[in-house]
Amino acid sequence: MSRVIVIGAGASGMMAAGYTAMYGADVTVFEKMHRAGRKLMITGKGRCNLANACDISEFMNNVPVNNKFLYSALNNFPPYDIIDFFEAQGLKTKIERGNRVFPVSDKAVDVVDTMRAFAEDNGARIVYKEVEDIIAENGAVSAVKAGDRLYHCDSVIIATGGKSYAQTGSTGDGYKFARKFGHTIV
Repeated sequence: MSRVIVIGAGASGMMAAGYTAMYGADVTVFEKMHRAGRKLMITGKGRCNLANACDISEFMNNVPVNNKFLYSALNNFPPYDIIDFFEAQGLKTKIERGNRVFPVSDKAVDVVDTMRAFAEDNGARIVYKEVEDIIAENGAVSAVKAGDRLYHCDSVIIATGGKSYAQTGSTGDGYKFARKFGHTIV
């Protein structure tokens, strides 16, 4: 069984963890904050605008600058599939002005709890420790260092988000990890 470590328990990290575990990997998620989904908790003024009820072309037409970089992601997980995902997990949604989709409860915490449950119900474990380093041996990832311990793995998914809201954990850690392995940051 492949051992996968996901760094970051935000929206991308929890989705990656849930699906990776669903397909049979042994998944551990590391989150440096005391709770998963901190940035999600403040989106939509605390209500979490989780999607827009529109097709891909309409969505793309409403992105004013550089929309082409979104095309692949939207084709792989279009807006209506996002809505269906949350409904299938038991989170009821509603569509408001401008085709914005929110949880019926109007509580972002319900979106976070749904995503965390999806990851955990599929077998992922969430560890609330900060990853300090990713270790590679012979050109392949072999472990992450968190606290005073190494956690061995076969692969790592960096889902730390960008550098935006430091109080939510988005401090740009992923850039450091990506640069270490030769990725260019733009």
